[in-house]
Amino acid sequence: MINEKSIIDQVLQGNDEAFAELVKAYEDKVYNLCLRMCSDREDARDLAQEAFVKAWRGLRFYKQESAFSTWLFRLTTNVCIDYLRQKKRRSAVSLTTDDELLQLDVPDPSPTPEEQVQQTMARQTVASAMEQLEEEFRTVLTLRVVEELSYEEIAEILDLKVGTVKSRLARAREKIKKILLKSGNDLFDHSVKKNREEDAL
Repeated sequence: MINEKSIIDQVLQGNDEAFAELVKAYEDKVYNLCLRMCSDREDARDLAQEAFVKAWRGLRFYKQESAFSTWLFRLTTNVCIDYLRQKKRRSAVSLTTDDELLQLDVPDPSPTPEEQVQQTMARQTVASAMEQLEEEFRTVLTLRVVEELSYEEIAEILDLKVGTVKSRLARAREKIKKILLKSGNDLFDHSVKKNREEDAL
């Protein structure tokens, strides 16, 4: 495990090469977050690179009051949100999906070929529904369900109150359900529904 504080201090003292250690430690998580937000591999790579560039340039503004990962996720999320807003202005929302956008729970470790096809279709169906959500709902649902962050972490990343996070999660799940039902699909994945009772508290 790297000593983030030591590395950050080195970067702030002018050792730009030390930042590579932070990139190495978080590149997979940042890329995966970008992929789940934009659902395009090439765009995700570009967004991840942009996020790290912004992190490097803005590291002097990181006050180390919160975890570096939280600060980096907040920055990455903002980069993705800006991208989604620009994309929305340029064209209608695409329904192109990626199987890695939302991994569903698979109870059987050795599914039959037929089950594999059904699971793939389920992933694509939920992923398509996710893409139809407004960015504020897609973001909070991605951070909670996919990244499995706590309500407090999400609130810090998005600069929201915990109650607002829970409210958006509840609305996001209802929107997903309505989209699926409207499309004639009664699929409402466990990974999207889990922690519903917690959110209601």
